[in-house]
Amino acid sequence: MRVSKLAPAVSYISFLALYYSFYTIASTSSNSLQDDFINCLHKNTNVDFPLDKTFFTPERNASMFIEVLNSTAQNQRYLATSIPKPDFIFKPVHESHVQASIICSKKLGIHLRVRSGGHDFEGLSYVSHIETPFIIIDLSKLRQINVDVKDNSVWVQAGATVGELYYRISEKSNIHGCPAGIYPSLGIGGHITGGAYGSLLRKYGLAADNVLDAKIVDAQGKLLDRTAMGEDLFWAIRGGAGGSFGIILSWKMKLVPVPQTLTVFTVTKTLDQDPGFKILSKWQQVADKLVEDLLIRVYFTIAGNNENKTVAMTYIGQFLGDKGNLMEIMQKDFPELGLTQKDCLEMSWIESVIYNSGFPRSSPPPPEVLLQAKSPSGEVYFKAKSDFAKEPIPILGLKGMIKKFLEEEAAVMIWTPYGGMMDKIPESEIPFPHRKGTIFMILYYRRWSDTEKRPDMRIQWIRELYSYMTPYVSCNPRQAYVNYRDLDLGQNSNNSKISLKQAQVWGAMYFKNNFNRLVKIKTKADPENLFRHEQSIPLLY
Repeated sequence: MRVSKLAPAVSYISFLALYYSFYTIASTSSNSLQDDFINCLHKNTNVDFPLDKTFFTPERNASMFIEVLNSTAQNQRYLATSIPKPDFIFKPVHESHVQASIICSKKLGIHLRVRSGGHDFEGLSYVSHIETPFIIIDLSKLRQINVDVKDNSVWVQAGATVGELYYRISEKSNIHGCPAGIYPSLGIGGHITGGAYGSLLRKYGLAADNVLDAKIVDAQGKLLDRTAMGEDLFWAIRGGAGGSFGIILSWKMKLVPVPQTLTVFTVTKTLDQDPGFKILSKWQQVADKLVEDLLIRVYFTIAGNNENKTVAMTYIGQFLGDKGNLMEIMQKDFPELGLTQKDCLEMSWIESVIYNSGFPRSSPPPPEVLLQAKSPSGEVYFKAKSDFAKEPIPILGLKGMIKKFLEEEAAVMIWTPYGGMMDKIPESEIPFPHRKGTIFMILYYRRWSDTEKRPDMRIQWIRELYSYMTPYVSCNPRQAYVNYRDLDLGQNSNNSKISLKQAQVWGAMYFKNNFNRLVKIKTKADPENLFRHEQSIPLLY
């Protein structure tokens, strides 16, 4: 059981008491709904599902229900007692259970949310602000992975994590990889629907760029592969975000070649070490133009405190090759960073996965840690936003940005360079449109703990930083990354009749002109708008 660290007994007992009191009042209708759903499932699948392992409700076992609800919820903001909770959680153990869930949800008029890894930044895979009652279909028991090195491909079910995927690939080969995300606890199902990028971004593009096939359950409860769904729907699910077109059951991904030896490095510069932003400015000029085997991200964090408070700019690099070749490139194209042989660590691809994932670097854990499906960050409350830079930010803009950044304590900003393969893929190839002309993507992130007294102030600060950055990032529209979900950009109304006009605002920010094609495909694939949430793709009419 994972509960808040401060006064856990009090908060936990209060939570249970709230559930007991609420569900005692509503138990008759709720129990009836649950029973109807279970009976309907039995009629629509021939594969048994033991209730004690697949069906979780507050009435049957409140503590177990809370444990399952919290198990993969990555943003603790959306586990507060004031946040709406599902009537029940169903964990399918077979593909036919997902099909039956769709059929029964439609028949009984139950609103559903689908969760694979629980990494939606606004909690939309396990919380509904616009419709209650609702249920959660939790795919965490569907996590089979079949690696085929001869075919250079892998089938991975939606409930598996990125870490599990990488580990299973490494079991079969040390010269194959997959260009998915950096953090091992990401659930594959939802991750790829938004595009999904990682440390192989500049060499091979997004995970969604490397999807060969998929299995999806549509709004009629039919199980479809690429051939059966057609190329329009196959296009839409690779970057058009989750929760709009159906339930992804599995992806077939292309395996990509990686060398036996990769080189990584971490070099940190404080404001005192880069007072005129010479290093950071040069990074902006070259990061998207370096050889595509090299990715250098910049992490901005707060270091020190009081009079010694400063901003640390940490340059984290990964090169698909040995340290000798890396040093030649850096001395030629980015000597300002001052990279040395001592900074460089040679390792295998799977070791680089652990290095980049946030685990301790002084004594890294064994690869088996990737099977734990837990975030190295632990339990956090956070708010995040995103941007795309098309031009280098000038010195004056950097100074103001750093001044604003220094107002907070646990603030993080991450700059990820584009270029390479990202420049070569047309922006209409898949729904993810942020391609040629993008120098780097920005993630703004503010985290806090359960002891924070004014979380509203933390959220206000990140909105102010985002506002300050307006002149220095993309415009018309100001672009955003859909996997960094941000409800500040706009959200659908409190009913199933989603407004196309309202959605066009945030739709253009996430998808640019691809949004219009997504709307047409949504209207054809799900005309009754069964799959809907606060930022789902709307119908054309």
